[in-house]
Amino acid sequence: MTEPARLWVVDDDRSIRFVLSAALTEAGYFVTAFASADEALAALDAGPPPALVLADVRMPGTDGLALLDRLKTKSPKLPVIVMSAHTDIASTASAFRGGAQEFLSKPFDLDAAVELVGRCLPTTAALPEVQDTPAIAPAQSTELIGQAPAMRALFRAIGRFAQVPLSVLITGETGTGKELVARALHRESPRAGMPFVALNTAAIPAELLESELFGHEAGAFTGAQRRHLGRFEQANGGSLFLDEIGDMPAALQTRLLRVLAEGEFFRVGGRELIRVDVRVIAATHQPLEALVEQGRFRADLLHRLDVVRLHLPPLRDRREDIALLAARFLAHAATRLQLPARRLSPAALERLQAHVWPGNVRELENLCWRLAALAPGETIGVRDLDLARAEPSPGRVDGSSGWTAALSDWTRQQLIAGTPELHAWAREQLDLAMLDAALALHEGRRGEAAAALGMSRNTVTRKLGSSRSRRKGKPA
Repeated sequence: MTEPARLWVVDDDRSIRFVLSAALTEAGYFVTAFASADEALAALDAGPPPALVLADVRMPGTDGLALLDRLKTKSPKLPVIVMSAHTDIASTASAFRGGAQEFLSKPFDLDAAVELVGRCLPTTAALPEVQDTPAIAPAQSTELIGQAPAMRALFRAIGRFAQVPLSVLITGETGTGKELVARALHRESPRAGMPFVALNTAAIPAELLESELFGHEAGAFTGAQRRHLGRFEQANGGSLFLDEIGDMPAALQTRLLRVLAEGEFFRVGGRELIRVDVRVIAATHQPLEALVEQGRFRADLLHRLDVVRLHLPPLRDRREDIALLAARFLAHAATRLQLPARRLSPAALERLQAHVWPGNVRELENLCWRLAALAPGETIGVRDLDLARAEPSPGRVDGSSGWTAALSDWTRQQLIAGTPELHAWAREQLDLAMLDAALALHEGRRGEAAAALGMSRNTVTRKLGSSRSRRKGKPA
């Protein structure tokens, strides 16, 4: 009969040690628990290593990352699951760079933790080892922040995939922070000491984009008076971020595919074959699969770019992060503008959390800068929000305002994706968003909210009931 696998649980929190050890023991493992990394290291020196280790990151004395380093020195193939209540890019990247097999965020579901242990035991494939990884100083602050489950999962993915030289496709709506994800992947990778070069393919005219990407020789076209190095050569050894990749012309898609496949290209008007080592990180807010079906994007290029896909959730799907983001943006704006620090009142924060945020994090950041500059006092109230978000002239909102432009972009995306019954569903969501905003402003008093919107109370009640019952399961 095969002996049960020997596991170690290392955590200074007694309750975590108890419940995790009990769950793993019940699952059939032989578990030894340690209250500190030093205790585990003493056991490691005294005998053979276990089959798997679960270790907390932050512990008094020797921390979990130092323990990870010692474990990997003695037993390089030993699977280690790092645990932490602080899920951020720096800590996850440090863990995976040190050789951790997985990162378990606290608080965790015990059944999920047991299942993860089963997957990480030596019968499963390990991650590719990264050889000769240079030491990377931890960033003093990270631009990507959030505690929503989707963001914690994203941070773990960045920490893991930063270590391997795979192409990454970042998806998400406009304003969610796709370039920040790309920069984090580069910053935490072995390429961190080399260039990070960014190019928005939608912002460059099609006739100039080829030269921007691949460079040109003197005399290649009218106005080309000297040799120009393209973005691929500028990023050699590092990372190239191609934003809005879905807008790339078809002819350039073919050239990009060759670079991804062979790592070589010719400058425009050139005969010298240029070879580069570049990690390509692409981003889009468009459904590329739908563009492939329409013949507007190459399927083979999508497969080359989409080796790893990371998705950034819209701000409306991570409302629990709004307070954290707003506090950070207000503090940054106050520092840059040399103004007193500002903070949101509970009512103002509630209003922000009720907003649908068509412009996502970028919209919130811009609003916070206006609030930092315009709010008369240190506490920002609902009235300050109204003034900061007011149109330049009174009256009805002009049809060319930002929210209608965002609505047009969203509508195009959904039409490309073939979303059924789009108009009816969008009207319901518009009603619901306006009703939620009016109710928040009038503290839930339906009569006042109805009067402010020019509707009857009965209409408000009816629309709330019908819209809320159907708001799930449709596009976002």
